[in-house]
Amino acid sequence: MLHAYRTPADVSVLECRLETGRTHQIRVHLSAIGHPVVGDGQYGGIRVAVPCPRPFLHAAGLELVHPSTGEMLSFESVLPADLAAVEASLSDPIA
Repeated sequence: MLHAYRTPADVSVLECRLETGRTHQIRVHLSAIGHPVVGDGQYGGIRVAVPCPRPFLHAAGLELVHPSTGEMLSFESVLPADLAAVEASLSDPIA
């Protein structure tokens, strides 16, 4: 867990490292354990009382091996503005 916030919805911000890239893998798993992704209507995240225009998912980094050269490629991306606004609305960080 990167950050935890005290909010009416008891929301946590997590860093997850996916190994397989299976479609909806993290969304299905988190929903199954009772902690759906905020804003994810398909897997139950809409019920969380934090306004979010879409599922709160972001690939902050991606690493892969180039198929021809074998070179390790790394990419990073900042949190998009819409999700940064949701994160800023969360109050009272505890971690």
